[in-house]
Amino acid sequence: MFKAYDIRGVYGTEIDADVACRIGQAFAELIKGEVKKDKIEIGVAHDMRLSSPELYEKIIEGIVAQGLNVVKLGLLSTPSFYFAVAKHGLDAGIQISASHNPAEFNGFKMVRHSAIPVSGDSGIMDIKDMVMANTFETADSIGEIRELNGLIEEHVEYAMKYVDINKLKPFKVVVDSANSMGGPLFEALFKHLPCELIHLNAELDGTFPAHEADPLKDENNKQLQEKVLSEQADLGIAFDGDADRIFFVTNEGVTVEPAIIRGILSMLFLRKNPGAKICYDVRPGKITSDMIEENGGVPIVTKVGHSLIKEKAREVGAVFAGESSGHFFVKTEFGIFEMPMICAMMLMQELSENDKTFSEYVKPLYRYSHSGEINFEVEDKDAVFVRLRQKYAENLKYDFDGLSFEWPDWWFNVRPSNTENKVRLNLEAVSDEIMGQKLEEVKKVIVG
Repeated sequence: MFKAYDIRGVYGTEIDADVACRIGQAFAELIKGEVKKDKIEIGVAHDMRLSSPELYEKIIEGIVAQGLNVVKLGLLSTPSFYFAVAKHGLDAGIQISASHNPAEFNGFKMVRHSAIPVSGDSGIMDIKDMVMANTFETADSIGEIRELNGLIEEHVEYAMKYVDINKLKPFKVVVDSANSMGGPLFEALFKHLPCELIHLNAELDGTFPAHEADPLKDENNKQLQEKVLSEQADLGIAFDGDADRIFFVTNEGVTVEPAIIRGILSMLFLRKNPGAKICYDVRPGKITSDMIEENGGVPIVTKVGHSLIKEKAREVGAVFAGESSGHFFVKTEFGIFEMPMICAMMLMQELSENDKTFSEYVKPLYRYSHSGEINFEVEDKDAVFVRLRQKYAENLKYDFDGLSFEWPDWWFNVRPSNTENKVRLNLEAVSDEIMGQKLEEVKKVIVG
């Protein structure tokens, strides 16, 4: 349950009402130890999963039992939750969601002030210890509860500052929110745009009746791709369950690689912020660094994981950051966190000011052949990395988050799973032929 970036497990067997209450108590104690003031406020929000309303009430019960105050944020996407915590100056926050996981799961994403993530290295394991010990002492007086309303509209209003709405063409846009939290957010956004919204799977439904809310698996985008083609739409948009990841589909019904979207967005942010720093994760997606450098920016490679990328972006003052899995982070005056509305509108404005279709626009950016992420079950993860070092030592590029190696015409990263006997390979090359040849070569080294 207690993972590197959040807490997540199966409802009823791993997470239940009692566990949620204890997590609320533990989180309150963690924040109490860090925030030295009399009136501490923790924001709490939830997604549309069937178990979320119950966990919402139990988390709140646990927090107020320890004497801290709660601001109820209600039913929100994770980006709107981050925005609410940061903009309203709350001391911390908990979002109840299991993101892209199937219906039987639920979980908790936790942040400090300014929506700074609580990770495995910065508090989650301390919370685990407190939950397991269950030796909480109830405060002398319970905390107070208040509500914040109108947060989606407030979030939309803020995001619209990043584009010139008058420059948007009347695009036809198909959005597949997978019965999840991106739906209410983009319904509210499109009321202000001169575009036609065709909304698939709009009804919030924690059973996910249409398909998994995970657009990283392209089979989940089939309905969206077909609808874009049948409607002759200009583009399609897909979200994961809590809407902190966003994917785009061209007018020809093809899902665009996140590394390409990340490169385009980097270019757009650099137009407004010449010479700025941009962060991206270590997995191959060389088009991103190409576009950062070609547009005068400073590319900075980070570890994989949304909390680690945000941490590095804050450290170096990056204006934008992106992860290969579709997380895109925007620096605001309140902090840096996922802002899918801003990313979507900036992309739409760029396409509006360009005579090309979305498909024509991105085709020249497919410069490299990519293996996609391939998982290998192995008996000894350490032995895999010993073999890789022995064979490719002279070409070692990065020695963090696994190992990354680079040659002029191909490059790859292999990372260990944190929880399983698996390693994950991402390989990229300048041609399909080289990619195929080198993929087979590296596979042999991995499997031994």
